[in-house]
Amino acid sequence: MSVSLFICPLCQSPLQPATDTWRCDGSLHPKNTSHPFDVARQGYVNLLPVQQKNSKAPGDSQASINARKRFLNQGHYAPLQDLISQKMEVLLSKNESTDEHNTNSVHWLDIGCGEGYYTQAMAQMGSSLIDTLIAADISKPALVELAKVSKAIGHLWYQQNEDSVTKPTAVYPLVTSAAHLPLRPHSITGISSIFSPILPEAFAKVLADNGYLIIAKPDVGHLATLREALFDSVREHDSDKFLQELAPYFTLVETQRVSTKMSLSAEDLADLMTMTPYAYRARSEKRQALLSAVEKVSFNTEAKFVVYVLQRTA
Repeated sequence: MSVSLFICPLCQSPLQPATDTWRCDGSLHPKNTSHPFDVARQGYVNLLPVQQKNSKAPGDSQASINARKRFLNQGHYAPLQDLISQKMEVLLSKNESTDEHNTNSVHWLDIGCGEGYYTQAMAQMGSSLIDTLIAADISKPALVELAKVSKAIGHLWYQQNEDSVTKPTAVYPLVTSAAHLPLRPHSITGISSIFSPILPEAFAKVLADNGYLIIAKPDVGHLATLREALFDSVREHDSDKFLQELAPYFTLVETQRVSTKMSLSAEDLADLMTMTPYAYRARSEKRQALLSAVEKVSFNTEAKFVVYVLQRTA
């Protein structure tokens, strides 16, 4: 684990992980001040300074996180999870084969990771592909959930035994801003952004030359029947609108689509609405009418996703 992989969010000095408190060396601070960041009992580290918060409790609420956990654990979005894992395995296997001596550690950043549904699948690839998996989100409740699961299965960063032959991927849950990543420039092998904001400059800054960026977005027709039931007029997803913004830094390597048909119970449908922007964009009477109808018969809809694989221009 490189000592200088992490940097202080306050002064950008090298930041050293430790089991109780992470501490920067203050070398880049005008007064050589060292800043401490305590490790929470669940195992996450809060690297989000107060001045980078846009609200008192930024990010997803506990209700949204709980709804997403229940919904995703039913396997509704498993085809997308599988596709992302497959793409990462191909890219990282290729990366491994081009490094004859295999001296470079692989550090992957899952930005906007939420409670970790996709992150946990990445961690299961093992340390032969990913040494360090940084799970970053601005929501502290989401990172609490992710850290607890990672700890339960022995993947948390401070649980790793350096002498173990079968050392698992080390997961680092970090509360942080995507716009101000506490990572050394050009230190990250790849980034995944799954339904999260796209920040071209911030991503390019931390990615190594020829590093990878995997983006997942809703595709045209995603949850069409649900949106038609909730809204008087439906605006279609413009999934690739951000590609032009990425062009100065990244080259598009591949685009792939995946879809899955779903037959949802009232409970599943309620969770789906709670975990999406539909929870506050749709009128409450429309939501209630739809849920009442589903009490009698399952609701059918189709989830459609598009996955982009890009590479940082060296």
